[in-house]
Amino acid sequence: MKGSRKSFMQYAHVPSAIISDGILPIPLWSVTQLSLSETYHLPPIGSTAHRAIVATHDDTVTLAGVLVGVERFAWKFALETMAEASKRGTALAAMSGGAVGGLILVTSMTIRTDMQVQSLSFTASATRREVLDVSITMIHVPRPSLLGKLLDVASIGVGALSDGLGK
Repeated sequence: MKGSRKSFMQYAHVPSAIISDGILPIPLWSVTQLSLSETYHLPPIGSTAHRAIVATHDDTVTLAGVLVGVERFAWKFALETMAEASKRGTALAAMSGGAVGGLILVTSMTIRTDMQVQSLSFTASATRREVLDVSITMIHVPRPSLLGKLLDVASIGVGALSDGLGK
């Protein structure tokens, strides 16, 4: 049929990354680059052995990928909406009574809750039609609690389980 436009994405495959607010998942099908940066804090000189429950490191995840097909503008809008929600409060925060907040990020490298979008950019090019390049930088902003640590540990199990299912 000439003139009809169909997406060339095959949605039966597992996406490279998923960003969710606890209700709406946004699949990123074509992640071309993923990096995780962890910056560890040193204790102040002369500090005591007694420590308050504070974050010991800052995590930053950067994703680069493409939004393809006729759905690319819908995915762009969803990512922009999710980025705003990560700052104002998500469905996950409302459902957990504030115990867990931010966005959920699921990738082959890491599974994290309490993520906030630090930067989001889109690029269009005349040489690549029907494609939007996307770059997302997210920071991990966990609440200092035992629940946050338990979720981090649980994500390791979920990641191992998903690797086993993929084989």
